[in-house]
Amino acid sequence: MAVFEYEHLVPEVVLFVDRRCYPDWKIIRRRIDFHDLTFVVGGKADYYVNGVKHTAEAGNLIYIPPGSIREAHTYADSPMHSYAFNFLWLPPNNDTRLPLDTVTKFRLPGPLLDMIKTFNQIWMSKQPGYKMQARGQFLLILHRLLVTTLHRTDDLAPDPRIERLKAYLAENYAEDIDIGRLAQLAGLHPVYLGRLFKQQTGVSYRAFLNQIRVNNAEAMLAAGGFTVSEVAERCGFKDVSYFSNVFKAIKGYPPSAIAAKGWSPVKI
Repeated sequence: MAVFEYEHLVPEVVLFVDRRCYPDWKIIRRRIDFHDLTFVVGGKADYYVNGVKHTAEAGNLIYIPPGSIREAHTYADSPMHSYAFNFLWLPPNNDTRLPLDTVTKFRLPGPLLDMIKTFNQIWMSKQPGYKMQARGQFLLILHRLLVTTLHRTDDLAPDPRIERLKAYLAENYAEDIDIGRLAQLAGLHPVYLGRLFKQQTGVSYRAFLNQIRVNNAEAMLAAGGFTVSEVAERCGFKDVSYFSNVFKAIKGYPPSAIAAKGWSPVKI
């Protein structure tokens, strides 16, 4: 399962709580019709989901899908502090579950915590258009969570050197680029840069570059006016056969499928 399988989903947050529990806090037992996504940052609580007890504490992520029977209570000597999102997927997708266990050990890193705090500011201030802004911010939170969970990348603070190189690759993808050139731009040893790039992005610089090249090639072919060979050259591929193989490996279909029929994978 990959992040792109969730790209068509549109969330609607129906409740957000910066939950700082009192010692006697509890959730009464009932069936929920929303997704409960709760980041526990302090204290401890017992959640009962469909009759099964789950103990959640600081560093845990709770996920309860719609249709579940949920109840919970905190510990009097260690009241829970959490950030809780109750949300729906807009029709007809509300039954689509996130790929998470009921309780997952989860280190809430600074960047994601900052995203949640930004959401809190948007949600509580309720400025004009806040629902649109909140939806966008929640999508950023979900994206970061899914990338971390599905692709097992270390959820580290973005390295500004890697961010600059990503922008450089997106702008100069048609040029002949190797790791040595990138290392010079970043002021790093090529071997160290290779490790750092993969740690930050989850993929090698070459895979990242090929993704950009193929996405641009797909757009050019869909627009028409270019042959496969011309597109390959304009997108930085010296060998059209290699281009076709890389394109098919990434997209699942050959570039000729677009060029021959004027076909576009995007339905409008």
